[in-house]
Amino acid sequence: MDPTTETPVHEAPPAEEHAHAPLPASDRDLRWRRIRSRDPRFRVALIIGAIVLLVVGAFLWRYFTSYESTDDAQIDGHLNSISPRVSGHVVKLLVTDNQYVDAGTPLVQVDPRDYQIAVDRARADYNDALAQAEAARTNVPITTVSTGSQVSGAQADVEGARAGVSAARQQFDAAKAQLQQAVANDIKAQNDLGRYKQLVDKQEISHQQYDQVVAAAKASAASVDAARAAAAAAEQQVSQAQSKLATAEANLRAAGTGPQQVAAIEARAKAAEAQAMRARAQLEQARLNLQYATIVAPVNGVVTNRTVEVGHNVQIGQELMRIINLDDIWVTANFKETQLKTMKVGQPVTIHVDMNDRDYKGHVQSVAGASGSITSLLPPENATGNYVKVVQRIPVKITFDQGETREHVLRPGMSVVPKVWIR
Repeated sequence: MDPTTETPVHEAPPAEEHAHAPLPASDRDLRWRRIRSRDPRFRVALIIGAIVLLVVGAFLWRYFTSYESTDDAQIDGHLNSISPRVSGHVVKLLVTDNQYVDAGTPLVQVDPRDYQIAVDRARADYNDALAQAEAARTNVPITTVSTGSQVSGAQADVEGARAGVSAARQQFDAAKAQLQQAVANDIKAQNDLGRYKQLVDKQEISHQQYDQVVAAAKASAASVDAARAAAAAAEQQVSQAQSKLATAEANLRAAGTGPQQVAAIEARAKAAEAQAMRARAQLEQARLNLQYATIVAPVNGVVTNRTVEVGHNVQIGQELMRIINLDDIWVTANFKETQLKTMKVGQPVTIHVDMNDRDYKGHVQSVAGASGSITSLLPPENATGNYVKVVQRIPVKITFDQGETREHVLRPGMSVVPKVWIR
């Protein structure tokens, strides 16, 4: 055969060139799968990796379900309005805006001169009322003793007057008896005179005897007159004694009003004491008004919203400034109603403050009694045809633990992110 007509034979490439030739992609994958299926270390690593992923996932799931958080939260606090309790002219302004003050620090000085004069006047009125009350109290025992003495004296006078009436009546009775005796003696004497006249006319007796009888008759008639006069005088003494008795009894009745007089004096003394107490109260009120002329801070805090200046005339109740109490602040967090299922009072809270990027400790203090929309100015009205259910937010009050806010860095209105640890 002609060598030129023979079929050409392809020679195999060298072995080294075949070894370094790149494999197709499908061959490489198949080779890698064979290696992985045959290497036990790879399988162990794969199992360990799966376990680690499960553990990390479990921890992440437990962590993210162990708290409820919201970014709709802010710090709240008390804004104490400062207003005067007395009116007047401002003479001193003792603080500036954003100044921290302690409780009791003077803030504003109202002109105190008018109130000092009122204190002096009230003190004088009180001293006068006190003196009158002391005098009234002194009159009570004096009146008690004097009325007692008057009663005793009046009773003695009545007893003496009654004795005088009795003695006068006895004297009157004696005078009447003497008058009767004198009348009887006079009748006998006049009868004797008639008989002796007949005898003297018959000259049976001497004129001397007759003259004696005439003298005796005249004396007897004079005795009757004297006895009658004595009886009249005794009767007059009885009338006088009865008049004295009536006067003594009237004095006794007047003295019997002594307890009423003492009661009246005691009432006047009590009225004077009440007047003194009223004057003392007015003095205390004047002192308080003088004290109120210096307006002081009621709490620790920062001065803000100051509107008063020196020279202003302020009125009672007029707002002059505000003090924000930094010792009593809390967090108001508006959680969704679906987040409150396991939230309870007392649960610990981590409060992240955006301002200083710090975390503070606290706890749930209380949950509001209604949603924020209900307490708004215009609450929603759901009784309409186009009602759409909206998840509501409930305010939750979170208080800081003791000592967390002692640096006075936090301010009401700052945004915070609280985490309530429910597990």
